[in-house]
Amino acid sequence: MEEESEMKESKFKRICVFCGSSPGNKSSYKDAAIELGNELVSRNIDLVYGGGSIGLMGLVSQAVSDGGRHVIGVIPRTLMPREITGETVGEVKAVAGMHQRKAEMAKHSDAFIALPGGYGTLEELLEVITWAQLGIHDKPVGLLNVDGYYNSLLSFIDKAVEEGFISPKARHIIVSAPSTKELVKKMEEYSPQHERVASKQSWETGKLD
Repeated sequence: MEEESEMKESKFKRICVFCGSSPGNKSSYKDAAIELGNELVSRNIDLVYGGGSIGLMGLVSQAVSDGGRHVIGVIPRTLMPREITGETVGEVKAVAGMHQRKAEMAKHSDAFIALPGGYGTLEELLEVITWAQLGIHDKPVGLLNVDGYYNSLLSFIDKAVEEGFISPKARHIIVSAPSTKELVKKMEEYSPQHERVASKQSWETGKLD
């Protein structure tokens, strides 16, 4: 019964996934990317991602595309050559630079999920968390904490709460779970608790809500 309830139609039409352009050293990271892609397909959710076909980005986008769902790859023109990022899966949206890429990805998405990744993944993740805190959007932000990959980041954020740099209610912006099914379920149930600094507003490339 519980499994049936989890497989019901999602309230999300498109989810943006941030993840590494490398596959990582553990097979569990690759498995998680494919599992996330399959979960989106099973819930009839389309994918927005950063373009290309390498690393975890390639695995999650190919899984969604193979499952028959729509994929939008948003990629800066300077990263489009195949020798840099490979062939982008699905619909390609070329943008001028990194800031426009993030704004465009956010504009087309109802929620965000971060798989394991490096500097770029962290930068994208923290920016959409900051946008939520400021009130630019109220979309759920999920952290797929595969094999405890993000434990150190979560500990840092808890330390920032303890030291008074992040409010306990703003800490609630981040939804984390070790498995895809648990994470998507938590995100479906998410409702903001923090006080927004500003009302929703237009971003440089258009409305984010």
